[in-house]
Amino acid sequence: MKDKVFLDTNILIYSFSKDKGEIIQSIINTTPYLQISTQVLNEFINASLRKNILTVSEVIEHCKNYISSYNLALIFPTTINYALEIKNKYQYSYYDSLIVSTAIESDCEILYTEDLQHNQIIEDKLTIINPFA
Repeated sequence: MKDKVFLDTNILIYSFSKDKGEIIQSIINTTPYLQISTQVLNEFINASLRKNILTVSEVIEHCKNYISSYNLALIFPTTINYALEIKNKYQYSYYDSLIVSTAIESDCEILYTEDLQHNQIIEDKLTIINPFA
C-alpha cells in the first residue's frame, strides 16, 4: 500500500484489543506512511488512562514510539478553520472534523476510523475506511 494513511484515535486504542488488535497490527505493519496528529496523541493518552487500558509508564512508552515511528501533524489555525468548514458541510462533530481536516492538510488519502461512514469520500481527497466493516 502506497497511500498516505491517517489513523484516528480509536484505531490506536483498538491496537490493544484482543478482538480487533490483529486487524490494526496488520494495517500498521503493511502501511509505509502512517500519520497521526497531536490531537490523536492527546486523545490516545486520555482514553488509555481513563479506561485503564494502559499504565502511565506504558502510555509514555507508546507515545515515544508513535512520535518516533509515525508522522506527527500539528494543529494550526488554518486546520481549525478548515475543520469548521468540514463540520458545516458534513455535519460531523467538531473533533471528527478536526481529524478530517488534519488528514486532508497532511495530504493523506485514507483515514482509518470507526467513527465515520465507511467508504465516504471527503472533499474528493480523503476516503474514510472502517477496518472492521
